[in-house]
Amino acid sequence: MALLAAALALFACSPSPEAAKPALWHVENPQGETAWLFGTIHSAKAPLAWQTGKVRQAMDDSNAIMVEVGNLAEENEVAATFARLARSEGQPPLSQRIAARERPALEALLGKSGYSDSDFAAMDTWAAALTVAQAGANKDEVRNGVDRGVIAAAGNRPVIELEGAAKQLGLFDSLPEREQRDLLSAVVADANRSDADLAASWRKGDMEAIEAETRRGLLADPELRAVLFVGRNRDWTAQIANAVDSGRRPFVAVGAAHMAGPEGIPAMLAQKGYTVTRIQ
Repeated sequence: MALLAAALALFACSPSPEAAKPALWHVENPQGETAWLFGTIHSAKAPLAWQTGKVRQAMDDSNAIMVEVGNLAEENEVAATFARLARSEGQPPLSQRIAARERPALEALLGKSGYSDSDFAAMDTWAAALTVAQAGANKDEVRNGVDRGVIAAAGNRPVIELEGAAKQLGLFDSLPEREQRDLLSAVVADANRSDADLAASWRKGDMEAIEAETRRGLLADPELRAVLFVGRNRDWTAQIANAVDSGRRPFVAVGAAHMAGPEGIPAMLAQKGYTVTRIQ
């Protein structure tokens, strides 16, 4: 999800971008005002040929670009926001913020990442979890993210943030400590899991497989899911609906997981009376 990419802005280029058939939807309100929804992927091992003819046409027909975070290329700015929100003095060692049965896996993860158990004494648990999750990640992989490509291709269209880095990271910062520790547990449990399946599903536009991914890891936790997935989707849906009804004709590009399933943005817009059609 964009949450981790935006948190640290960390993520080799290939001369031949990988072909993709990403998911795209057309949205229309009862008055005939329109929008497009485009599911992105936030990092990739190689550049992706995401600008299919239909995606390019949808962008050309739009008057504004809506994304999760508009300043992804400003890595220092995002990192400074993270550092400001993450700071917290007097925290216990990280191993004391996780169940005893999970500590061997955490120790192995810390060993791979180059951190020690005591390195997070001045960092909130949510921030420690994201830091460990991103340790060793390749910056170029994030720079291959489709979100950045969409922003770069915006041209003269205004780029509208649905959330922004401060609000996005603030969601983590507002979690109760119990949920922050659940996040850390989920990161440790997923440490050895590859994103290759998710990337393959995105390239094929396989929304059923992507929806299944939203039921795993940290989003399998009901409280984390309510804040980091359902709540955000509901907030973004309201903003998108307002942009459509105002005649902005937005091209909305957010992580494909946010488009998936009955709690995804297409389903939420349909529930509000908009006609939402997958463009094949």
